[in-house]
Amino acid sequence: MQLSEADIQRVTDAVTAAEATTDGEIATIVAHHSDSYNDVPWAWATLVALLALSVYAAFPDFYLGLLDRMSGGWHVWTMREWLTVLTVATAIKLLATRYIVGWGPIRMALTPGATKTRRVHRRAIELFRATTEHRTKTRTGVLIYLSLAEHRAEIVADKAIAAKVDDTVWGEAMAAMIVELKAGHPGEGMAAAVAKVAAVLAEHFPHTGTDPDEISNRMLLL
Repeated sequence: MQLSEADIQRVTDAVTAAEATTDGEIATIVAHHSDSYNDVPWAWATLVALLALSVYAAFPDFYLGLLDRMSGGWHVWTMREWLTVLTVATAIKLLATRYIVGWGPIRMALTPGATKTRRVHRRAIELFRATTEHRTKTRTGVLIYLSLAEHRAEIVADKAIAAKVDDTVWGEAMAAMIVELKAGHPGEGMAAAVAKVAAVLAEHFPHTGTDPDEISNRMLLL
């Protein structure tokens, strides 16, 4: 999924309209990805290398016979040579797996879902602390965060809101976003989530006109 300038403006307008009904603040961030996952290729490469060593250990006669056929049966392999061949073969498998899995789409596809969820959540918390937390005097900020590559979203609320709203309340906002995301409309999905969050904020923190606009309404695209 890609976001256009029109999508950014749609979400920005949704935030502006939402904040006209509440003293709460809404920040929106969309990122291409939340983590580089550079450790994932090495994890798979290590797994393949260990599997290869296990297979060598389980079927030594097969591989010794293979080496004999490659040498025409004229060479007697010493233990040092045999171990050297195994080491080189394992290293080749390890490096080949590392670079194959290192390709972006494969790396993302082979990253466990639980890992993606944890890292998207961690990134959302980091961005919330950087862009929202402590920037609202009344602690009424909410961050709506979407990570495109992982197909995951997070809603993080400031302490004043978290004290009043149960986590399950944000489920409707997430559901509204997911419907549009599945249809390939990330901008509309974010705008729908903004509207749902605004309804919650307006209920608990209605607009009084005394709380200044402390966070930019423009959606941030990372």
